[in-house]
Order: sequence, then structure tokens, then C-alpha cells
Amino acid sequence: MSVSVDICWKSFNKNREELCGDKVEVLKTEDSSIIILADGMGSGVKANILATLTSKILGTMFREGAAIDACVETIARTLPICKEREVAYATFSILQIFRDGEAYLVEYDNPKCVFIRNKEIINYPYQERVIEGKKIREYRFHVELNDCFVLMSDGAIWAGEEETMNYNWEWDDMAAYTLKCTNETLSAARLAAMLSQVCYDLYGQKPGDDTTVAVTRVIRRQVVNIFTGPPSRKEDDERVVHDFMKQEGKKVICGGTSANVASRVLKREIVTLVKHADPKIPPMATMEGLDLVTEGVLTIGSALDLLHRYENDDFDEAFFDTLDAENGAAKLARLLIEECTDLNLFVGKALNPAHQNSNLPFDLSVRMNLVEQLKDCAERMGKHVTVKYY
Repeated sequence: MSVSVDICWKSFNKNREELCGDKVEVLKTEDSSIIILADGMGSGVKANILATLTSKILGTMFREGAAIDACVETIARTLPICKEREVAYATFSILQIFRDGEAYLVEYDNPKCVFIRNKEIINYPYQERVIEGKKIREYRFHVELNDCFVLMSDGAIWAGEEETMNYNWEWDDMAAYTLKCTNETLSAARLAAMLSQVCYDLYGQKPGDDTTVAVTRVIRRQVVNIFTGPPSRKEDDERVVHDFMKQEGKKVICGGTSANVASRVLKREIVTLVKHADPKIPPMATMEGLDLVTEGVLTIGSALDLLHRYENDDFDEAFFDTLDAENGAAKLARLLIEECTDLNLFVGKALNPAHQNSNLPFDLSVRMNLVEQLKDCAERMGKHVTVKYY
């Protein structure tokens, strides 16, 4: 079985600190995904530098196939020494999942990974060894569909108000809450928001430490296909529709003219949905065999606003209420955030007559610009994107 992964992380800074002392790095190789969470000693600038150095060094070496021994030795020799404690200190967790399902987890002084399988918390039988005087936990195993892994910095443990440790909130409590949340959602993004929020609330909205949760879900490959814009030559109408429809996965059309092209080629009726929750976003429609039919420029632009918020870590549990709204932009953004590993864009380059009206707040280049933004944003979110122009 070839596996895909859904990855999302959420961080917040220690109260009154401008920089986070935790750093998450996600790397894609030809045959694997690698998630690294590094926690620098202390907080603020120094911790941020330590965590960034650690994650970048580990990421570069791991991607090149270096052994964990070499990685830890390099970290020990490279990081600056703390004058107070006389140690070069940053903790880390690394999870590598290969496409064939093999996986490798290594941890140094970070809280143990929460591993959930089949609605149970798994106490995985890690092996411990000493490298450069540091105790390292390692675990090699094979993943299964819907497995969930949560890497965390120690700010997620003992979260308490007034910058004091809460000894009533420990790893077991975090693991139990994670299990509860996984019963409510399969989305890594929602899970990261829920776990981050409970820690933030336990701190009384004034975190006593940098806190990060990095969630990885093992999922099936999920393909989303979007057709937007009529082809520049009318004789290509049938070709673009057939190319679009023969793809596996979800089918989305953005644009009234594009929907009319598909309706004519497929001989299927378009039904406009008059009821829609947000008057700022044009109504959706339905067509047999399609998962979503929306207006084009305004809807894609509004969806991008949501995608940029997500990409910039500007999301919490309330964000997902917005994402669940009954409008085309929210539905499109939700598809791309929560139900997509691969995005195929089918883009027509015809001049849309509606765009020639000078009273409209956009010009001909806007649609192509939005498509390019959509492509770039999806790639930054870790999606595999292909674009075909007509």
C-alpha cells in the first residue's frame, strides 16, 4: 500500500515573547515525508536560534540519508554553548514515513509522541541508546491507514495559568484529550487547532512556555480537480471537459462560463442554489457528476483569503466554523485544506467577456493571477499540483 500523509502544526509563543522557541520543519523526499520538531532551550531569540539551527541541520542531514548518530553528533558540535548551563541544548522529535508504509520515529528529550491507532493510544516499544552522551529513543514500525501521530514540545505538558506548571495536566491527559479529538475529526488541521487551543486555555491565554503540536495523519491519496475558465479555442471545449472528467477524485468547476461549457459537452443541467449563507459570495450550483460548482473570480479570491490565513498560522477552532459555512469559497478552501493531497488544475485561457466591463474591480489578468496564487499556495501547503492550460 502506498500511503499519503496529512500534516499540520500549530505553535504559540511564550507570553510577551515575539519569537517562538519551537520550530517545525516538514520535508518531502522522493519516497518519504519527514516531520521535525525542535525545541530550543529557554525562550525568545536564543531559543528560536537554537531550534532553527537544530531543525535545519537535522532536516538537511536526514534528507541526504545521514544516520541518526551522525545527526546527533553534528548537533552536539554545532550548537552554541549556554554560558549558564554549559550545554548546547535543543530537544527534538523526528518522524519519517515512507511511501511503502515503513516509518521511523526518533526522540531526544521531547515529550513522547502520542500515537493513536484504531481508537487506542499505543504505547510503542521504543529502543533507547546513548549517542554523544544523549539518550535517544527510537522506534521502527509500519503505519496503517488512519494512524495519528502528535509530536509536541514540553510547553504542551504541564500547561497552567500564571506561568506555573500544572501538575494536574500531564502527558496522559494530553494523550487522552488527543484520543477524544480524533473521534471527532480525521483532519490534521482541525486536530492541531483543537490541541493547541486546549493548551492555550489551560495557560489562561498567557502561555508560560513556547508550545507546539505537530499532527500527522496517515491517509489515502486524495485528488481534487478544478476546471476554471473556458479554453481560448472553442473547438477545445470537449477536450478540456473530457480531460477533466476522466480524472480520479473530486470534481470542481469554478466559473459560470466554465460550467456552461461542461453542461453543453456533458448534456447535463446546471441548477443554481438560490439559498446561500453569505451575500458577499456568489451562489453555488449543482450538476450531475460534480462535487462543487461555483462562480469563478470572486469565489476563488475569497477561498484564497481563507487559505492564506491557514498558511500563515492564523487559524484556530473558530476558523473551522468559517470553513464549514455553506458558501462556495468556504467549501473550496475546506476541500483543499482537509481533503486534498494532489491538485489538478484545468485552466482555460479565453477572454471572458464579463471581464471587459471597466466598472468591475478586476481585469483580464486577475483569473490567471488567482490560478497562479492557488497553485503556489497549495504547493506551500504540501500538495502535489499539476496545471494544464487550454
